[in-house]
Amino acid sequence: MLINSFLPLSPLSSACFFQVPADRSAEMDVRRRRALVMVVAAMLAAVAVSRVATAATSYTVGAPDGLWDMHTDYAEWVAARTFHPGDNITFTYSRELHDVVEVGKAGYDACSSANNVSAFRSGNDVVALTAVGTRYFLCGLTGHCDSGMKIRVDVVDASTGPAAAPPTTSAGGSVVAGLGALVVTQALLASMSVW
Repeated sequence: MLINSFLPLSPLSSACFFQVPADRSAEMDVRRRRALVMVVAAMLAAVAVSRVATAATSYTVGAPDGLWDMHTDYAEWVAARTFHPGDNITFTYSRELHDVVEVGKAGYDACSSANNVSAFRSGNDVVALTAVGTRYFLCGLTGHCDSGMKIRVDVVDASTGPAAAPPTTSAGGSVVAGLGALVVTQALLASMSVW
């Protein structure tokens, strides 16, 4: 049984209603409620972590068996993955031997970098896949694209399904997930004080 009590909050409010446990079973009931809230908070934190972790996937083009080179089968590599908005692809290569040029479909089909969208030459180029659509990349050095050094990346809506290969979560995604879980947990723990 619970006993009702009134205590003044401030000069602006006349009273505050709260309940005080009248016996041991009521105290145990309050502890059970708090434990339940903690379990729910942990479950929500796990959901938040999994959602954010799947939102930002980073792929190294050609990995794990190759890189951005003339030996990797890019059609096979792409076929084993599903790309979503928010994902990143990284081109890793020797700057002295290759580059990365983003082109349109016509440039991709003709192996021409003449009317490129953008060009990269760092040897470790990270490209953000920000929207649904098809992106085309090739090596702009003479003969490299004709030798198979080109890649077509289809970016599909996130509801299209999971990636075919296990994704690698970026460090930023893990940090964001951790912060999201922390915020959810703190909010739920703060709400426990109301009970």
